[in-house]
Amino acid sequence: MDRLFLKKLEDWKTSANRKPLIVRGARQVGKTFTIKEFGKKSFQGKIHIVDFEKHPDWFGIFEINLDPVRILGELEILLNTKITPGEDLLFFDEIQASPRAIMSLRYFYEELPALHLIAAGSLLEFALKDISFPVGRVHLLNMAPMNFYEFLLATGRDKAAEFLLAEPAVLPDTVHALLIESLRQYMFVGGMPECVEVWRNTQSLVDVFEIQSDLVETYRQDFSKYAPYTDKRSLNHALSTVAKSVGHQIKYTNISDEFTGPTNKKAFDLLLLARVVHKIGAASVASLPLGASVSERKFKALLVDIGLMRTLNDLPANIEYSKNDLLQMYNGALAEHFAGQELISSGAENLYYWSRDAKSSSAEVDYLIVKNSKIYPVEIKSGAAGKLRSMHLLLQEYPHIEQGYVLSLAPFGKLPEQKLTFLPLYYAFNLAEKSF
Repeated sequence: MDRLFLKKLEDWKTSANRKPLIVRGARQVGKTFTIKEFGKKSFQGKIHIVDFEKHPDWFGIFEINLDPVRILGELEILLNTKITPGEDLLFFDEIQASPRAIMSLRYFYEELPALHLIAAGSLLEFALKDISFPVGRVHLLNMAPMNFYEFLLATGRDKAAEFLLAEPAVLPDTVHALLIESLRQYMFVGGMPECVEVWRNTQSLVDVFEIQSDLVETYRQDFSKYAPYTDKRSLNHALSTVAKSVGHQIKYTNISDEFTGPTNKKAFDLLLLARVVHKIGAASVASLPLGASVSERKFKALLVDIGLMRTLNDLPANIEYSKNDLLQMYNGALAEHFAGQELISSGAENLYYWSRDAKSSSAEVDYLIVKNSKIYPVEIKSGAAGKLRSMHLLLQEYPHIEQGYVLSLAPFGKLPEQKLTFLPLYYAFNLAEKSF
């Protein structure tokens, strides 16, 4: 299955200032598979894989010292092959299992700069907390689940997918309908590669849901690895609360009444570190950077994947799937999660939303994005322009905001006098990429 992440890997390979690369991401988002495919395509199969979970006995190579020449020589013996800098790709998989291997990346950069070296793993941030991280000596990339564009490619709808990366336009009714129906499927299948593959091969949501349940259980089994940091039960509560609270403000004290606010916060922060959830902070639109104005007490959250969010909610898929209005499924939570997940996939690693500070005010706009050093509010809405009260209020109070975007099921259109651009929901990924 084609991934846009391959283009990022190609850019890294040809960069004039290439450094060892660390690929971060939650479990099962496709890191290992994609890097192996990259090795096959871009290095003619000359990829050498060191799997630290499979070979814990190899940790000793990095314990003697961190001399990259010696390490490379020993790896050649263990792998029974020659590793040629400048021609081959060396891949350290599940590198979080060996903190010393992470530390060695600095010396590979300084002493063997010609070597193409990629490291990947899950729960990497846990390992990084306890070592001297080679800041400035490595390049970091974050990998997300498959987005809607990649889902269309995987399910054989290449031509339809092309529209998503082009400038938005009013599409033929048949194409618009096809994209909406495909989006309905994606909202339930999600973007975890194994789920997409099962859907492509079987067209069975029942089979997909079984895989999603297994993936959720895999994440929960990982909680034992968080044990030194917090109570396993608090992590379960935090995971469930995030899944059930998409689109709503979260308070640490409300995550679980079995634990204190500080304990709930610790559990939530650990899920953030594991990249299982994303925090959406409330920010002011008065000025950039958005992160400087983020509230510590107001925030929302998303799960890593929309399919896993549906699974954790355990809601009746047969009823929700049959609804005509995608924006109403699960009371709008699926549409808001989809938009956020697409924006994160496009590179907006830190997402924000707007919540009016005025006393007793309930005005909120779903997301804020930054393009070309300008702030743009984004609202997911099924109603007409006249019902976008929060968006109109924001644009009125902050005249320096030049444009607001509304994601809906309606065709592409603009209302310049209201400073609004309407986009079909399936353009969410494009929203952060294009200027329109």
